[in-house]
Amino acid sequence: MTSSHTTNVLFICNSNAARSLMVEALLNQLAGERFHAYSAGSTPAPDGQPDPRTLKVLQEGGIATEGLRSKSWGEFASASAPSMDLIVTLCDEAAGETCPVWPGRPATAHWSHPDPRALDAQRDPDVFVHAMYAIRRHIDLLVALPDARIEHLVLESEAARIGKS
Repeated sequence: MTSSHTTNVLFICNSNAARSLMVEALLNQLAGERFHAYSAGSTPAPDGQPDPRTLKVLQEGGIATEGLRSKSWGEFASASAPSMDLIVTLCDEAAGETCPVWPGRPATAHWSHPDPRALDAQRDPDVFVHAMYAIRRHIDLLVALPDARIEHLVLESEAARIGKS
C-alpha cells in the first residue's frame, strides 16, 4: 500500500540550536515528500539564532539551512499548528521534561544524542561533524522504513485520537 500522506515529525531538544535543527534540515532534504520535519525546544535560543557551528557543518555537508531558526515547542502545541504524526526527543533532558499535550496525540520516540555544544571542542574539533553523522544514521533508518510501517505509525496515532473522542 502506497501512502500519499506526508508524515509530519517534530524533533525536540532543550535549546533548539544544534541537534534538533540538524535533524530538521537533514530529514527535510533527504526524505522527499514522505516526511516533513520541524524542530523546537523547551528553552529556545532567545534571539532565535541557531548555533553558527550547526549551520556551518550542515552547509559543509551540502544540507540547506535557509529558514532554520530556534523555536519554542509552544508553536507546535496550539490547535493552529501543523498536525504531527511523530514527536522525537533528542536529548535526555527533554525526554524527561513534561511536554505539552500535542494536538492529535502523535506517536513519540526518544533518540539520545549528546549536545555537541556541551562537548569539549578543544579535544575534538569535529564534535559537530560527529553529531551530524550520528543523527544522519537515525534519519537514514527512518527514511528507509517501508510505507506500510509509516502508515502503521499514522494509523496508530489516529486510532489513539479516535479513542479519546
